Amino acid sequence: APHASEFLTIDVTPTMELITTLKESAAFRGKRLNLLTVVAKALCIAAARNPSVNSSWDDKAQEIVQYHYVNLGIATATPRGLMVPNIKDADTLNLVGLSEALTALVETAKAGTAGKAELSGGTISITNIGSFGIDAGTPILNTGEAMILALGAVRRLPWEYRGEVALRQV
Repeated sequence: APHASEFLTIDVTPTMELITTLKESAAFRGKRLNLLTVVAKALCIAAARNPSVNSSWDDKAQEIVQYHYVNLGIATATPRGLMVPNIKDADTLNLVGLSEALTALVETAKAGTAGKAELSGGTISITNIGSFGIDAGTPILNTGEAMILALGAVRRLPWEYRGEVALRQV
């Protein structure tokens, strides 16, 4: 697959504020909710609106296949190395369901119990390099996928906001 990388720095302050608010709600009590969860949901929505990013090349048919579902791969560092298990039909899950699925997926991968079903059939992936304090990087596409999104670290930085400079989460 031809590779292209694009690096964007964006203000995620409203998203981080939303996460703080949602964590206080009854629906997320005792659940893991972070930027990865919200971005995963946003990516599923974006993939439906831009199906070319959620596609693959069918060598036998000699055509591009656009998927109408998202099997969302999550790059996970494990004692056995990097694994990319995926959440089947992630696009059908609401934010609470996606939070639960992400938690289960990461626990399974880190425990080394992810099987072939969890490790195959992905259509699009996310890697959260920000969890390692990394701002940006070029992720490697998983075989058969057209896109992988790398999330960098969120930092408080001076940012132009409403015509002035303010500390924002970017």
